[in-house]
Amino acid sequence: MNYRNLTADEIRQLQAQACLASDWTKVLVAERFTPDYIISTRFYGDIRLGVFESEFELAGGIRKHAGLYHTTLSNVEIGDNCCIENVKNYIANYRIGHDTFIENVDIILTDGVSSFGNGVEVAVLNETGGREVMIYDRLSAHEAYMMALYRHKPELIARMREIIGAYTAQVSSAVGVIGDHVTIADSGYIKNVKVSEYTKIEGASRLKNGSINGNKTAPVHIGVNVIGDDFIICSGSRVEDGVTFSRCFIGQSCRLGHGYSASDSLFFANCQGENGEACAIFAGPYTVTHHKSTLLISGMFSFMNAGSGSNQSNHMYKLGPIHQGIMERGAKTASDSYILWPAKIGAFSLVMGRHVAHQDTSNLPFSYIIEQKGTTYIVPAANLKSVGTIRDSKKWPKRDGRQDPEKLDLVNFNLLSPYTMQKVLHGIDILKGLQDASGKLSEEYAFQSGIIKRSALENGLRYYNLVLDKFLGNSIISRIQKSGAGSFAELQAAFAPDSETGTGNWVDVAGLLAPQDSIKALIRDIIAGTVDSTAGIAARLADLHANYYDYEWNWAYGAIRDHYGIDLCDVSPETLHGLLRRWRDSVIAMDEMLYDDARKEFSLSFMTGFGVDGGQTTMRRDFEQVRGSSFENDPFVMSIKDHITAKTALYATVTSLLDNLE
Repeated sequence: MNYRNLTADEIRQLQAQACLASDWTKVLVAERFTPDYIISTRFYGDIRLGVFESEFELAGGIRKHAGLYHTTLSNVEIGDNCCIENVKNYIANYRIGHDTFIENVDIILTDGVSSFGNGVEVAVLNETGGREVMIYDRLSAHEAYMMALYRHKPELIARMREIIGAYTAQVSSAVGVIGDHVTIADSGYIKNVKVSEYTKIEGASRLKNGSINGNKTAPVHIGVNVIGDDFIICSGSRVEDGVTFSRCFIGQSCRLGHGYSASDSLFFANCQGENGEACAIFAGPYTVTHHKSTLLISGMFSFMNAGSGSNQSNHMYKLGPIHQGIMERGAKTASDSYILWPAKIGAFSLVMGRHVAHQDTSNLPFSYIIEQKGTTYIVPAANLKSVGTIRDSKKWPKRDGRQDPEKLDLVNFNLLSPYTMQKVLHGIDILKGLQDASGKLSEEYAFQSGIIKRSALENGLRYYNLVLDKFLGNSIISRIQKSGAGSFAELQAAFAPDSETGTGNWVDVAGLLAPQDSIKALIRDIIAGTVDSTAGIAARLADLHANYYDYEWNWAYGAIRDHYGIDLCDVSPETLHGLLRRWRDSVIAMDEMLYDDARKEFSLSFMTGFGVDGGQTTMRRDFEQVRGSSFENDPFVMSIKDHITAKTALYATVTSLLDNLE
């Protein structure tokens, strides 16, 4: 923008409108500037003003003309068509974009050189330090995972700190930025805060040393009585209704509200926190807590729903709050659950009751972990027959609120994957080992200070084998459909893996499922300097995410060979048909378990409280009116039946395709 000095007439008009300046020669204005809408304003230092030609239409039909009214500015640049009114103290050292509305605020200033929250160290997982994550504008859950958990690789931590430090130095400035189309109203103390375009700050009490990184497609909203220090807030997020937070990273499309409080915590894509408290947590994608009595502390979570009154303890009154825990993806807690850290809960497991024995059930995924009279009971694989597990896996992709075209977190939503299936294989080995050690007729089996009942062990083996058959069958069918083979020999050749990537162990890097060897290779390249920027790290992670299904097949091929003893490159038509029948039977068996579990929701006991002042007929009618359907017409029940029909048809299609191969 081209600027000019004020004319003598413009200065006289401004003075007549109760405006003052420490030096009018330092007030520069746009070519079409007119002083008509600048009243009771004081200017200090270097000032740059655009034009004031448009109006803002506010809620209730009120219209306000762009301009400066009753405010004080020091070293401020203002774009075109802004309205700034009733600033109690002053705005200092800011560059303000166009079409921005600021009204009824106390103070907005940048004081000295600031990094605006970039480079802040968050003492995640361990309150006493040792796992600090340096936050910055573009931090992903996967980078944070490596920084927090790979402390056994000090060279990696040093390089990542150097890389993020370079970014932090690049964005540091003595001048803050308030972007285009921003609204800041009825707010208090705002210091060293970068405010991106289309952000709304309405009624915030204090914001200090942070960056708010929204955009037109994914704006950010900061609401009433919010207090935040040392933070990054990413696109599409809403922080409202009395939330207090310090040293926090709030990722894309998060929701914090209803008085939630958080310190030294990381929240990644689509997390929600209401009413409760978080301290030193690593909240991976889709961590959700809604209840006032819930405390999440010193734990790592993802795809997790915390029941009311859930609590963990990281302090055993010995060496301080040094203990930590991990609840792997999809694990959740029932109401009033308690876990004494350290502990590790397997993927897609449910924790009920109070547990103080430091369990590690990471190789028994999909389990119930239940406390009875002070004893922990483990029910392996029980969650595989729960409609809640399937419902959760279907709802997560649908609830992805990220509108930003550039997504920082690379989220793999798959319920069944090499990551969970490798744990299923370990679980099968564990359960068989317990049988071999204690005998198949034992009523109870001891496992890590917990108890597994015989019936639970036997059912666990059955469910684990079913889900393994289902996953491996899915992989075989996908490979057949993609092969385009014209003969059985061509199909056998198409079964061959394209590479060795993915054939070993897999890890869940806070939502990203990837071969562990690939993550190790990335770490080596970061240490060596081959990958030397935040953009380079992001690109490598994105490549792993994009090639997931190729790597998944590489793993599945090896699992079929090792578990079934079948080499698909040398498989016979009869054996392949047998694998497909095994897949079909497992899918139907698991769907029937889900069907039976869903039926419980429609039993008379679940209708208790419905049909007041009537009998069972009234109860059923009231229940159906409230729930919206009967059992047979329930959308989830119908989806199960449709799934059985679709998979049966798919089985027929694929077997027919095989029969037609030469």
